[in-house]
Amino acid sequence: MTSPAAASSGVAVELKGLHRSYGDVHALDGLDLRIEPGEMVVLLGPSGCGKTTALRILAGLERQNDGQVLVGGKDITRVPPNKRDMGMVFQAYSLFPHLTVADNVAFGLKLRGRGSAERRARAEEMLDLVGLSQHAGRYAHQLSGGQQQRVALARALAIEPAVLLLDEPLSALDAKVRVQLRDEIRRIQLEVGTTTLFVTHDQEEALAVADRVGVMNAGRLDQLAPPAQLYAAPATAFVGQFVGLSNRIPATAANGAADVLGTAVPTLAGSATGSGAALVRPESVRLQTDPAGTATVAAVAFLGPISRVSVTLQDGTLVIAQLPSSEATALEVGDHVTVTVDPVPVLVVAD
Repeated sequence: MTSPAAASSGVAVELKGLHRSYGDVHALDGLDLRIEPGEMVVLLGPSGCGKTTALRILAGLERQNDGQVLVGGKDITRVPPNKRDMGMVFQAYSLFPHLTVADNVAFGLKLRGRGSAERRARAEEMLDLVGLSQHAGRYAHQLSGGQQQRVALARALAIEPAVLLLDEPLSALDAKVRVQLRDEIRRIQLEVGTTTLFVTHDQEEALAVADRVGVMNAGRLDQLAPPAQLYAAPATAFVGQFVGLSNRIPATAANGAADVLGTAVPTLAGSATGSGAALVRPESVRLQTDPAGTATVAAVAFLGPISRVSVTLQDGTLVIAQLPSSEATALEVGDHVTVTVDPVPVLVVAD
């Protein structure tokens, strides 16, 4: 197997000014995206934001109305799908039921005229990579959903594609298997070093596996950044409210700072000034039991090691705090508390 250093051998992918319309609906509205060699970029966004359309245009399965697609610096805008050297994994496993696991993995190599010995060796290598060597002689109906998707991944990688495309590959799996397989996909992508575009609507999935996450909104990228940066420093109100949980707490902003519940908090670039709402993460909210407090505990949700406590401020604003469960157990519905926030940078949006 190759090492993570193999990522340097990947190819760059560029989508330039992509437009795609369906009648009056603009699925892509001037999308620009560059994926670095060996990088995994995850496109995240709600249904209809254009993320799958972008992937399908890169694959050659759809045509843009305008714009360019470049891979390794070469313009492939008008190259047919079967000449684009892409490996694809979809939500549906799409395995051939009459072929064994090994033959499914080797199918793309057979189409390319590779000899039987080479096909067999490559299939064995890929099945070992995805941990299914012992299932080489089985058929799709003898495998679980997670195993079938591993076979689909092995098949996509067997042809040594320049680019790997993953379109909601884990959506059909149950939660536990989804987490296991997403981690496996990331491990394999790092080992093989293939430039990868992954499309999902699952925020946790995107943040867990990506080098960079692109949040799409109405056919455009609102922000493209590493997961931690995307979460801590959202560039727009849409990103701040779509990625993770955010409270909208009344605030007044001026000169790079905001007054949020009596605490001076730095503001992020792009923040509104004057009266607005600060987007505050639940883990930045602090609660202190106080009989004279003006906020009231509305609900306590136990989530294992952490709990989320909903409190109602005096003006009726609902705020969620995320606390260690050991602290949350001391709170009950109806308790009076004082609410403060940590002085970490926030995005302030206009009301």
